[in-house]
Amino acid sequence: MNDAKHWAGEFVQLMQELSSAKDEMARLQLAVDSAVRLVDRCSHAGYTINEKNGITTRLGSDEIVKRANELQFEIGEGPCISVNRQQVTLICRELDRERRYPTWASRVHAELGVGSMMSILVYHDDHSYGCLSFYTDIGETFDADDVAVAEAISAHLAVVMTSGREIDHLGMALRNRLAIGRAEGIIMERLDLTAERAFDYLRRVSSHTNRKLVAVATEIAETRQLPTYE
Repeated sequence: MNDAKHWAGEFVQLMQELSSAKDEMARLQLAVDSAVRLVDRCSHAGYTINEKNGITTRLGSDEIVKRANELQFEIGEGPCISVNRQQVTLICRELDRERRYPTWASRVHAELGVGSMMSILVYHDDHSYGCLSFYTDIGETFDADDVAVAEAISAHLAVVMTSGREIDHLGMALRNRLAIGRAEGIIMERLDLTAERAFDYLRRVSSHTNRKLVAVATEIAETRQLPTYE
């Protein structure tokens, strides 16, 4: 199996798991776990949101992530504060030489043993949800492949968070969300679509056949066959 097929398989599986997760916290946990597992040099990862009263780490792989993010708020500088729609990916490859955030970077490097860090905004269309943070241990530096994989995880998470919140807004029960997640995974694999386009496919079938979206998704999940419609 070549690298392209390997990564394609990894991300299809990740999308299926994210889509089938029972709630948003479960999706975030999957994303954080995948960050450590799939990004070669990532030893610690977390998900943070910027609020008026500071940075909140909603989920982290360990205490290093939580403390590193807390320091950004305490000191008033750091990648999670700076990342925005104009600069979606912010990388500090060598924290012991970082000039943009000198106080924060030197403390994280010396006190927490972190060598490199990147923060990636999780957003889709007009919605920004927070950011994923990736940290290496001292002696490691993120390379271009690490950045590409990290950005892919972040993009996948954003799409699934968007569709997940839409499903939650519609008031669908857990059983229905699981059926939709499984159907999305099948559609993604069969038609080579993103999660967003797979969900759009379900909505189109629902509209054209005058059937509830959940019914269409359940049928696909059970039969593993894609319906046809005019």
